[in-house]
Amino acid sequence: MGMTRRELLGLMALAACGHGLETTTASTTQTPATAKPKPMKILVLGGTNFLGPHVVTAALARGHAITLFNRGKTHAELFPTVEKLRGDRDGKLDALRGRQWDAVIDPSGFVPRIVTMSAELLAPNVGHYIFISSISVYAGDTQRGADESQPVEVVADDVAAKEDAKTNYGALKARSERAAEAAMPGRVLNVRPGLIVGPGDPTGRFTHWPSRLRDGGDVLAPGDGSTPVQWIDGRDLGAWLVTCCEQRTVGTMNALGPSPGRAMRDVLADVARGVGTPRAPLNLVWVDAAFLKQQAVSGWSDLPMWIDATGDDAGFGTLSNARAVAAGLAQRPLADTARDTLAWLDQQPADPRAKLASSGISRDREAAVLAAWRARTP
Repeated sequence: MGMTRRELLGLMALAACGHGLETTTASTTQTPATAKPKPMKILVLGGTNFLGPHVVTAALARGHAITLFNRGKTHAELFPTVEKLRGDRDGKLDALRGRQWDAVIDPSGFVPRIVTMSAELLAPNVGHYIFISSISVYAGDTQRGADESQPVEVVADDVAAKEDAKTNYGALKARSERAAEAAMPGRVLNVRPGLIVGPGDPTGRFTHWPSRLRDGGDVLAPGDGSTPVQWIDGRDLGAWLVTCCEQRTVGTMNALGPSPGRAMRDVLADVARGVGTPRAPLNLVWVDAAFLKQQAVSGWSDLPMWIDATGDDAGFGTLSNARAVAAGLAQRPLADTARDTLAWLDQQPADPRAKLASSGISRDREAAVLAAWRARTP
């Protein structure tokens, strides 16, 4: 049985937090073209894998002082001039005791017990806490155009105590949101991104499309092209999180877009524009969702960004981002993200580059599905 979009979002978020590639994003990260604010002291819990470096780079460009707290196991070489505190979020927090920061950004919290430990320890000495949650918190039957008031996943206490973030990702993220707010009432911003894409992404959840469209030829395209899709470039999210620190933004916000979603046909057209002239003439072959299901082709994993818009997932791809936009969230054109993702991918060492370039459905399987589609009986 294939995974749901919600389950895959969780697994990919875990992968993005724990398993990275080279991340060289300073030259492409964009920050708001406004006057620099008063310098702040910002603590980032983690900060060296995918989203974290985008946050740090944006904050440094805005003149803020950054402290990283992590185990030193992932990209420890990044940001050599930044203060680095070593420890472990699961009980080894001594390096944080007695220290003061203006704000904390937490992109690495997955279970409420651990979020509680860090938030309660920091509460007396920190003015603002930003917790990076996920749209996976939303329960099934998400309504089209739903905002942050949509019901969230729940899990029994005994199940939550097992802290299985792979199985109960959304429910544990929802509990973690509440844990942060309980520790710092009125001082927390819970940010709910969806699909985070762009340079530095170690999951391969977006790289399939720029890589595949650059090669050209007959490309398997999912459904009829009308399915709505939402995403956020990690650089745009990182820059906005820094803005939220500066403005001391609180509440709960969906950090993704566009809203209410962009049709998959337009998404692939944007990616193709960013890629430029393909290596072979490009032909998108749109294959019916029911046929893809018959062929055991899974949305979101085999064909990233897309899923058959039925059942519990019908509302995904249409969520409201009005609160985040009002708080300053902006998105660059997807064509720019596709172009920059390819440029970053081409800079990676051979093995991880090959793995990411081949993410999604394999070329052999794609060819077989296309052959079966053309040979079907009307």
